[in-house]
Amino acid sequence: MANTLKFGNGQWATGNGTALAYNDENANFKPLPFDFTRASSGTTVNQSGLIETVGSGIPRIDFQGNTKGALLLEPQRTNLIAVSTDFSQASLTNGTVTTNNAISPDGTLDADTFICNTVSATGQFVTSGTTGLSYTSSIYVKRKTGNSQVSLRGINNISTPIDVTNQWKRFTITQTSDNGTLRCGVLLSAIGDEVYVWGGQTEQSSYATSYIPTSGSAVTRVADACSQTVPDGVIGQTEGTLFVDVDANVNFLDGARAIALGDGTFANRILLNCSSVGTFEIYVITGGSVSYTVVTDVSFNQDNKVALAYKSNDLAFYANGVLKASTSSVSIPSCSNLYIGTPEEAFSAPSNNRYSQVQLYNTRLSNAELAALTQV
Repeated sequence: MANTLKFGNGQWATGNGTALAYNDENANFKPLPFDFTRASSGTTVNQSGLIETVGSGIPRIDFQGNTKGALLLEPQRTNLIAVSTDFSQASLTNGTVTTNNAISPDGTLDADTFICNTVSATGQFVTSGTTGLSYTSSIYVKRKTGNSQVSLRGINNISTPIDVTNQWKRFTITQTSDNGTLRCGVLLSAIGDEVYVWGGQTEQSSYATSYIPTSGSAVTRVADACSQTVPDGVIGQTEGTLFVDVDANVNFLDGARAIALGDGTFANRILLNCSSVGTFEIYVITGGSVSYTVVTDVSFNQDNKVALAYKSNDLAFYANGVLKASTSSVSIPSCSNLYIGTPEEAFSAPSNNRYSQVQLYNTRLSNAELAALTQV
């Protein structure tokens, strides 16, 4: 069951505009670089559990909840809060702020303390948006003193109770703006209660993406893209197998790529997509004609090991050790490119996934091998 390309699985080599595949057979990195683009910096969680900023064009390997790390690919987003780490710039009611009072999730002394001076105190960043659009606000909160209820202050002045502990945790709330005024903050309910706050973010989206630091104005993180034109023999032209270990996020547009093969055109592709209703979608397109399409049920917002094996008139899709779809009638296109979470056409939806491992085989693995490969 030898593979022709392996990417990830705890072995990462990244550089400006590139990430390398790893070869288990001879324990080194293959000269099969993936082209990577992101025309801005971005943040990720490093091996020490701290948020760090990665420069423009550098792939982000994220270790949040994953000791082996995962390639983080996200769509473009803008943090509308102008000064994300200075809570003294927030709108304060019955509360006061002490700045630079604690070590923040990025390991520096730039987290603030917010204290309740009367029965109820509110601190919230206020920004402007568009009425009727969906926005997600998020903020990191950690308890300092007291044990009364703390609430997350949302976009439409709605407060939701949150479970604040003595560890940093990011809390998020998504709402449709009713008047164009956007809010992000906390509500304390008892005199003398104190919490640490850091990293406010409000983005026009139905879900939260990685933290985007700001220091005076809104900041945009550009979308990630990762693909490769591979040498002959790596992609099986008449048969092969795609495997991906991915933490797929259900909160994105239909058609977001998980992984795909293609020739750079719309006419010839083998696609494994994610949908906003929490399923994987399989498409095989040959000469512009869809010869096979199916939607399969898989649990999202968790780690999934999935494999798609293809051969002329023989296709099988396994997820987490279970056969989910198969057909004995399918035409296989000729492909030269491998796309990881990356749309190959302008109208395709961007990914919002974490990729722990990708493998490519130039043979159609047996069903028993597929079950073993995807077993969780």
